[in-house]
Amino acid sequence: MPSEKNKEFLVFVMDQLAGLRRVSARPMFGCIGLYSGDDFFAIIDDGRLFFCTDEITRPEYVAAGTKPFHGLRSYHEIPVDVLEDDIELRRWARRAVEVHRRKHKKPRRAATS
Repeated sequence: MPSEKNKEFLVFVMDQLAGLRRVSARPMFGCIGLYSGDDFFAIIDDGRLFFCTDEITRPEYVAAGTKPFHGLRSYHEIPVDVLEDDIELRRWARRAVEVHRRKHKKPRRAATS
């Protein structure tokens, strides 16, 4: 079960992300996973928010001085100034959803005759 700290922080994050469609939260090994539809794009842990990153988006997080989620480079903490700006947070969230989709894009099947 997620900690009380994570549950309280989730309320704030969901309010900040209210402009995005189909955002939901699910418990995940003591943390909370955030989804946009079927796309797992964020993690809440210890009252901190981490978004899905890749080699294209990660440099912006690193430049802001944020840390990866438990050493995993694929999720990085959101800078505080972004977290507090709901419009900017939604922009970063949309990019995190796009990253997840790129990473999990299913290859097209070859047409058969």
